[in-house]
Amino acid sequence: MKLRVAILGTRGIPNYYGGFEHISEYVSEGLVKRGHSVTVYNSHNHPYKEDSWNGVHIQHCYDPEYLVGTAGQFIYDLNCLLDARKKKFDVVLIMGYTSSSVWGKLYPSKSTIITNMDGLEWKRSKYSPTVQKFLKYAEKLAVKHSRYYISDSLVIKSYLSEKYDVNSKYIPYGADLFSEEEREHIDSSEALKEDYFLLMARMEPENNIETILEGFNNSSSHRTFKVLGDTSNRFGKFITDKFKNDDRIEFKGSIFDTAKVRSLQNNSYLYFHGHSVGGTNPSLLEAMASEALIAAHNNPFNKSVLSSDAFYFSNAKEVRNLVETVQRTEPEKTMVSNNLHKIKYQFNWEKIIDQYEAYILECHRNAKYERIV
Repeated sequence: MKLRVAILGTRGIPNYYGGFEHISEYVSEGLVKRGHSVTVYNSHNHPYKEDSWNGVHIQHCYDPEYLVGTAGQFIYDLNCLLDARKKKFDVVLIMGYTSSSVWGKLYPSKSTIITNMDGLEWKRSKYSPTVQKFLKYAEKLAVKHSRYYISDSLVIKSYLSEKYDVNSKYIPYGADLFSEEEREHIDSSEALKEDYFLLMARMEPENNIETILEGFNNSSSHRTFKVLGDTSNRFGKFITDKFKNDDRIEFKGSIFDTAKVRSLQNNSYLYFHGHSVGGTNPSLLEAMASEALIAAHNNPFNKSVLSSDAFYFSNAKEVRNLVETVQRTEPEKTMVSNNLHKIKYQFNWEKIIDQYEAYILECHRNAKYERIV
């Protein structure tokens, strides 16, 4: 069965932003290769202006976020939904619910609605109590107005089951194995092998960047610490100002060259992953696939992916201890090898695209049957 599928809820592809854009790239292209017709909705502000990308149709929709701020996201999602209602897609896959579920009554009634339920957004510390309350409400609406659900983390799957009695389908993110071309992407003038620590994240409080850099700042390490991420927001400016006197800390800004990022991960002495909220994080999987030795924030999301194949920290003191004591010997090599095995057999993109296709087909068949009876 070949289906007409629409993917909504992202800023668009190719990815210039984050996790849902990242997975939408792979899933849309993968479904097209398997014979389906796929449309991805893009913000009209997206840098990519063509009408197709690797066989995927791109539908550009007006997005006033640049004019009115966050409220613009809701208008953009409404514009995408209104267009999708006209197109009579077999399946509408909605990535996240933050600004789309309020329009739940407008979801295309003849389409099979599947929602990827995101990562407990209301827990993010960057949001005020009022916004957190709204996000809980949005989550509730997403459950109400969808018929089928995807969780990218087993922690989220358990949460949805306990909170809403929803049996969601667990499908994580994926990553590509580290290639020989990527291995050669960084030369010795840019970064010496295992001579630096590394983190890559959006500059947000819940990513524990301050905790990580404070631990490093208090350490006696002779290595540098490279920080990848846009520091132009309020928290980014706070972080760069707080640690401006530590010459070992290098703020490198955003790097969208995937090969370069992965080579930096591969070359690092220890890669710090501070994300504390969300599902299976793409940058964590990329680090695993890039054969980085990982130190992760101690929380259920990270542990469900890494298990015992990482070092863990909860505060700056523990970060300092890792910075000063972690070695690169046989046990650490085994941790790296075990994580690579997970990428090959658990977080493999082809396997994940197969899971998406199988679930989309299953949901559509079930929905058709329910309409008949």
